[in-house]
Amino acid sequence: MKADLHIHSDHSADGTCSVEDMLDAVRALRMECVAFTDHNTMDGYREALGMADDLVIIPAVEVSSAEGHVLAYGIDREIAPGMPVLDTIMAIHDAGGIAVAAHPYRVWSGLGEDNVLPEFDAIEVLNGRSAKSGNHAAARLAARMGRPGTAGSDAHCVEQMGNAYCTLPAGCRDVESVIEAIVGGRAVPRGEHRSIGGSVSYAMKAVGEWAGRGFRRI
Repeated sequence: MKADLHIHSDHSADGTCSVEDMLDAVRALRMECVAFTDHNTMDGYREALGMADDLVIIPAVEVSSAEGHVLAYGIDREIAPGMPVLDTIMAIHDAGGIAVAAHPYRVWSGLGEDNVLPEFDAIEVLNGRSAKSGNHAAARLAARMGRPGTAGSDAHCVEQMGNAYCTLPAGCRDVESVIEAIVGGRAVPRGEHRSIGGSVSYAMKAVGEWAGRGFRRI
């Protein structure tokens, strides 16, 4: 099974494509599992549930903690943004989910190495919109900490989908089995890093959006 564990619909402030269009792209890429990790809202997940009986839709959100972004999977409720990272992790666990350090070495929204705490269940080691150096550093960090790795495109539009994903064991057919595979280290990261040209475009876009938010993180 192929799974993109990190995508954003237009329910995210910086997302540009509808849930329906992104689900169509998931199917075109022959993926069977996806996590709508919209920023601080599960609205993308809720909308997808009503139009994707053929796919495994993971309850998910990308939470803006005080120190950086955290991916939450398998949760039964939204997680309040703005809390310290440890409190965010604990809130995710209380909601029945697992906490994953998102793109930890990204300048604008990553947690930074010092904030990737032992309480994390996994670390995102391959992000399709992160530079090769950041992804490799995340993979080394996961190895040092003995944590499994995840991967996702971090797509904010359909054109970015499929750049990075996980392959999961054939027996994964529901949310619970996907979560178990992630925690058990059986989700295998696949795909590509952000290109040099993509890095230039990303930096220009990120700086502009950052300034537009009054130099605040999403």
